[in-house]
Amino acid sequence: MTHDVLVVDDDPTVSDVVRRYLEQDGCRVRLVHDGEAALKAASADMPDLVVLDLMMPGIDGIEVCRRLRRTAPNLPVVMLTALGEEPDRVLGLEVGADDYVTKPFSPRELTLRIRSILRRAGHPDKHQPLLADGDLVIDTSRRSVTMAGAPVKLTKGEFDLLVFLLNHAGRTWTHQQLLERVWGWSVGETGTVTTAMARLRSKIQPEADSPKRIITSYGAGYRFERVGNDHA
Repeated sequence: MTHDVLVVDDDPTVSDVVRRYLEQDGCRVRLVHDGEAALKAASADMPDLVVLDLMMPGIDGIEVCRRLRRTAPNLPVVMLTALGEEPDRVLGLEVGADDYVTKPFSPRELTLRIRSILRRAGHPDKHQPLLADGDLVIDTSRRSVTMAGAPVKLTKGEFDLLVFLLNHAGRTWTHQQLLERVWGWSVGETGTVTTAMARLRSKIQPEADSPKRIITSYGAGYRFERVGNDHA
């Protein structure tokens, strides 16, 4: 199946390179060069994925991502930026980006990451559509999460991470293993895992001084410990 990818970058050299690699990979690519054009393009014809530059004149990538999330909460977004500082990565993931790639980057690696994200987006977990642990309920077919009946808003990466951990409750996973099993990358920044895990924890276990469900095994990784006996 051909995927429609919207590439948003004010650097024509970068956007053209990304376009060529994605087209070689079988994607249909639309290019725009600023945030306002990106929002108009997505409104006219919603893409399957957006490659979005963070620093642009006018409406920047953070605001574009925030607005896209209001109308298309499950739309995959890969954010590009020349900034490599941790606060920028956190902010990008916080507003809903599924991945964060720092310039300069390998176009081939970017293409592989996009392919992995699109594959996961197109194949939700239908084997066990409803997962539960106490008051935490996950509907994998609808990609929705509730706690005590209240909806929990997760990005695509956070949702995939939560489903994976709950499906393998009790087992400890390293950063690299999670990067490979959840994100589908054999190479990449393990900081992506750390950031996504912190965001997920803040949403499903707000009691920071008394963590439950997601447990850190220092020096080893993370594991999910059930707090209830519900099994969907």
